[in-house]
Amino acid sequence: MKAKRDIKPISYVKAHTAEIISQVNKTRKPMYITQNGEAKAVIMDTESFELIRDSASLLKLLSFGESDIKAGRFKEQDDFLKSVENDLLK
Repeated sequence: MKAKRDIKPISYVKAHTAEIISQVNKTRKPMYITQNGEAKAVIMDTESFELIRDSASLLKLLSFGESDIKAGRFKEQDDFLKSVENDLLK
C-alpha cells in the first residue's frame, strides 16, 4: 500500500517555504510541487537526497562490473590476489 503523497501547488510553497522545509526534514517524505495542475518538482530532505544519489551511483558501478564480466574483463580471485602480492613484494 502506497503512502499518501504530499502534493502542494507552487503558490503554497511560496507562502509556506520555512514550514515545508521543516516538514520534509521531520517526516523525511518528499513533497511534490505542482504548477498549473501538473507535477513539476519535488522537495526533499538532504539526507534522503544523498541516499538516493549514492544508491544510484552504486547501481551504476554494479552495472559497469556486470558489463566487464560479460565481456571477459576480469581476473579470478586467486589470480588477482597473486598479482597484488607480487606488486607488494616489488
